[in-house]
Amino acid sequence: MSTLEIEDKSVEDAIAAACRKLKLPREKLEIEIISKGSSGIFGIVGARKAKIRVTAKALSAEAAAERAKEILSHILEHIDLPSVIEWETRDDHTYLNIISNGSGLLIGKRGKTLNALQYLVTKILQREVGETVSVIVDTENYRSKRELSLTELARQLSDKVKKSHRPLTTGPMSSQDRRIIHLALKEDQEVRTKSKGEGTLRRVVIYPVKKGKKAPRVAEGE
Repeated sequence: MSTLEIEDKSVEDAIAAACRKLKLPREKLEIEIISKGSSGIFGIVGARKAKIRVTAKALSAEAAAERAKEILSHILEHIDLPSVIEWETRDDHTYLNIISNGSGLLIGKRGKTLNALQYLVTKILQREVGETVSVIVDTENYRSKRELSLTELARQLSDKVKKSHRPLTTGPMSSQDRRIIHLALKEDQEVRTKSKGEGTLRRVVIYPVKKGKKAPRVAEGE
């Protein structure tokens, strides 16, 4: 959790500064007063600042999901696209589903817009709660459809690699898409996968495995 020590003219001023710095209301902070400070003589001689220690309160899974929904709602207000957001918590993840007539706009090319929304919500929420959170933003079941499509692509490419005995490379993929490819071929002992490239040009290479050798496991986040 985010913990800060802050000094200011008074305890109230220090609390206000903490709220601004952590971007959280007072009721979401645990506040410990280290020193109340002193105005000194005539407000000059011997004056000491007040000092407090503040920690962001831990959110329950439901509260974190509600806050994630609020963050996404505020972002979508700038797009001026009428929508309804449903949420649920499952397997330590917060799932936000956007119901809207403009799903195509929200998804973007190969899910880039949806991924950007997910990234923003995750980063803002993590900054507020001070710990790692997992948020999945979806609309029109795009995530599951994309996973099925990429899993099928992985199998097709694997078959080609086995027949040609030569490696094949996918097009540029997001980390989420690469993870799906890696997982789809994780148990296939005739091929191995590895991510290569930098940034947005990172791809997955599928290699054939020589007979008698086992395909090395690849980290799911590659």
